[in-house]
Parts: sequence; structure tokens; C-alpha cells
Amino acid sequence: MKLSELLKNVKPIAVHGDIDIDIKGVNIDSRKIENGHLFIAMKGTQVDGHKFINKAIALGATAILLEDMPETLEDKVTYVQVKSTEEDAGKVATLFYGDPSKKLKLVGVTGTNGKTTIATLLYEMFREFGYKVGLLSTVCNYIDDKAIPADHTTPDPIELNRLLGDMVAEGCEYAFMECSSHAIHQRRISGLDFTGAIFTNLTRDHLDYHKTFENYRNAKKMFFDDLSKNAFAITNADDKNGMIMVQNTKATIKTYSIKRMADFHAKILECHFEGMYLEIDGKEVGVQFIGKFNVSNLLAVYGAAVMLGKKPEDILVALSTLKSVNGRLEPIQSPEGYTAIVDYAHTPDALENVLAAIHEVLDTKGGHIITVCGAGGHRDKGKRPLMAQEAVKQSDTVILTSDNPRDEDPQAIINDMLAGLDTKQKKKVLNIVDRKEAIRTAAMMAKKGDVILVAGKGHENYQEINGVKHHFDDHEVIREIFGIK
Repeated sequence: MKLSELLKNVKPIAVHGDIDIDIKGVNIDSRKIENGHLFIAMKGTQVDGHKFINKAIALGATAILLEDMPETLEDKVTYVQVKSTEEDAGKVATLFYGDPSKKLKLVGVTGTNGKTTIATLLYEMFREFGYKVGLLSTVCNYIDDKAIPADHTTPDPIELNRLLGDMVAEGCEYAFMECSSHAIHQRRISGLDFTGAIFTNLTRDHLDYHKTFENYRNAKKMFFDDLSKNAFAITNADDKNGMIMVQNTKATIKTYSIKRMADFHAKILECHFEGMYLEIDGKEVGVQFIGKFNVSNLLAVYGAAVMLGKKPEDILVALSTLKSVNGRLEPIQSPEGYTAIVDYAHTPDALENVLAAIHEVLDTKGGHIITVCGAGGHRDKGKRPLMAQEAVKQSDTVILTSDNPRDEDPQAIINDMLAGLDTKQKKKVLNIVDRKEAIRTAAMMAKKGDVILVAGKGHENYQEINGVKHHFDDHEVIREIFGIK
């Protein structure tokens, strides 16, 4: 493709060199550059890509998209200066890969909690309807039934458009993706054409990156601000930020709620560990999920499917067949008659929701809750004491342990969590740094009818310690301790 074509949606400040040259590849990673490639120099949060321009040229780059012109320019290289390579990378990648989002019905999901569940359930539902479907999520990316490991919640703009292009090539008609606040703020989704967008909820998270809650909220809101008038925006009316998200959108607005009147409404009729009976828009349906927050997730799925043209009765039948996403409120029964639940909850709000869901069932049957949780290293330290407070508030016993300490001292992280508790609360808490031993201790304490919540890692099959990822899967550890396969 000609460089001039790739620059169609870009407004250069200056151009040095020939833009009528063929471009064979586009990359923001200089290590992936080959002959005839365009290298996009991004000013990232960790590394400035401008430092690798010479390396990219040495590897064969014939064009550079950049913000700061170097003092020395190579004769056979074209330099295109723009205001923001972060903004323009997605626009260039979109054109290079044939504008794939325009050939798909692409729906993005954003919010603090529920993104993975909603995107995955939509993917599974539309495959059940008989379509070829793509998924971009925290757990794994899928091109119909082909799994592609996921390194980030939302890939970089080059990888994102390449994956969407592969989906189109494989005949996918729909794609569902998580849109993280980082990805929106860093404009990784710039240039994409969304058919619809879903807002789940907003609570404290990622303040290590965004610094303030307002910045975090505004990053999410940018997604809805950029939607076209042909798109739909489905927002959670039960969240105080739900209507703020869509106040400036041009898209068609729809709401969902379990508390008030909304375009899509549900209420719980019965609740068991095996699932719930719900009433959705006046029709009853049995689902294999528990917890009010999952009712909200299922409503978002229902609403999106309606907006994508599916019949409500067909959607409800599909909802009844769907199962919990890996690492989201996933129960494992012990031979002794107690239950372990694996969940990804790693924010105070998510932990509160999961424990509340367990109580909704447990309070009718008796039994105690033992919660095993920690907090990640080199992430927002302010949420650590809040995590401990939420765990203690709704648990009979809490075991604080390691999550992914990364290169922080695991005990120091636990101490930060303990700092949020008073003397009385600390009497309910054990402190066991080794995560496997913490889970084993919880199993030794549990009796018939009790529930052990193992929170924080969910689908993850590793534990990052001192910068090294070691294999660790909560599911495997629990089954080993329980003596089951």
C-alpha cells in the first residue's frame, strides 16, 4: 500500500521525503521492522519510541511517523511529522489492514468490572446463533474457534487491527472486545468503527496510571464521546456514572437496570449456588450464574443482542445455556461438602460484589465465608487497605496472602492491606504470604456448608514474583488440595 494512502486520515505537520512509496508493513515495535516497513515512533509511558528510529531504519524501515524530527535525516527514508503518533497510529493501522472494523459489527465493552464476562458471553451467544465471531478479551482472543493468547486487555493499535483483519478474512460477522481505560486513553482504538458500546460500572482502579478518579472516568467517557450517530450506547442506569458516560455521545442511548425503570430491566426471583431464576423484561428465564452484578452483566448482554437485531425470546433461550467465564465466580465442590469459589475480583468493589453474591445464597442455608485475597504489586496502593476492609466486612475469616507481588515485597503489600483494619477487625485475619499455603489453610478451616472465596487471580495461570512469571493456577491448587481431578 502507498504511504500516501496510509496518511489519508492523518494531518502531517511536516513531510521530508517521498510519500509515493510502497509500505509492506506497519509497526510500533522496532524489533519487528522489516524491509519496506513504516515505523511509528510512540512516546509510551515507559519508553520513547523515538530512541529506536535509527534501529528501525537499520532493519529496513523506509518511512517513519514521528512527533519530533531528528537532527539528521537519512536520504532514502521518508519522515512524516504529526502532532500525536498515539492518536494517528490506529488510523494508519486501520487503513493498512483494510479498515476491518467497517466489515464487522464491532461492539466494545468498558467499565471497571464485568468487561470480560459481557464480551465473552456475547461471543458465545452469537456463535450459538450460528455466526462466526471474534473476541478480544483479558483472558484470550478468539478468531471464531481459534484461540490466540492475550497479553493485554486491549492490544496495541497495530496488533488490534491485524486481529480484526484476520477475523474478517476468516468470515467473522461480529466481534466483541474489552476496551480498557489505558487503551482508550492511549488511543489504541482510534480509527475503529464501533457498531455499539456498553458501559458496566465505575469504581476505583488503575489510579497508579490515571492519578485521579476523574481522569479515570473521563478516559472511559472518551469511548462514548467518539461513537458515531449510527452506533448504540448501552449504559448501566444503576451506576452513578452511567448517564455521565453518554451525556455527549451521538449514539442511540439505551439503559439497563435491576433497580429502576430502564430500557432493559431484570429482577431476581430465586437464587442458588447452581444459578438463578430471573425475570427479564417480563419474561422468566433460568441462568447458570449467581449475584446481582451478574444480573447486570446478563442484562447488558441481553440489551446488546436486542440492539444487534436478535429476537428477545431467542436471546433468553441462549442466556439459559451460557456458563460462567473462566475465573469469574467459578465454584469447585470439595468431597467434604464445602465450596471453593475462584474469582478475579481485584478491586474493592469487585470483592464487595462477589462476597455479596455469595451471601445471597449462603444466608438462606447457613455456613461461613473464608476469604483468601491479596493485592498486586506496583499497582494503586490506595486500594490495598480498602480491599482488606471489604474482605473483613463480609467474611467470617480472612487470609491475606500474595497476589502478583511483581518486584515488591509481598509482606509489605500485606502490611499495606492490614493498615486499613482496626484491632477488632485484625482478629478475623490471618497473614500467610505463600498463596498455596493460604489456600491450604482455608481448606483445613472449612466445614461442611462453608464457602472459601479465593480472589484476585481468576483466570490467570501464573504468579509474578521479582519480575518472573511462575506457573500458578488457583483452580489447580484447589483441586490438588481437595484431592480431585
